[in-house]
Amino acid sequence: MPAVSYPPLPDIRDREDLRLLVDSFYEKVRDDDLLGFIFNDVASIDWDEHLPKMVDFWETIIFGSGAYRGNPLRPHLEVSARTPIGSVQFERWQTLFFATVDSLFVGERAEHIKNAAADMARVMLSRITGEPSGFVFAPDSPRPDT
Repeated sequence: MPAVSYPPLPDIRDREDLRLLVDSFYEKVRDDDLLGFIFNDVASIDWDEHLPKMVDFWETIIFGSGAYRGNPLRPHLEVSARTPIGSVQFERWQTLFFATVDSLFVGERAEHIKNAAADMARVMLSRITGEPSGFVFAPDSPRPDT
């Protein structure tokens, strides 16, 4: 039987690719045993509002569009006042994010978005807990199974 050949994954090209990434990622988050209740119950996320805002955020990070307006730390601080959020939750968030990126994209922008996510997670965790955060693994290091 001949080997099946699949086309290589593309790099992130545009806003539509970011929409695919965001939608796919948050579908995993909503169903996750550790993170789902934080987003669905504690934060009571309005997904119709949140998802386009996250596309704007990543479009600003990756393409410099300036589409995102806001303070990404503020809602995380508000939620952390209502339920514990720490390195376990941020590591799961990052693991799901990296896995989603890796399942859809390969290339310079894919690596850039993973590096930006790791940096953002590190800073947010430090601001929420008041402690330095060293948990975040590099995008190219082995990731735990989820």
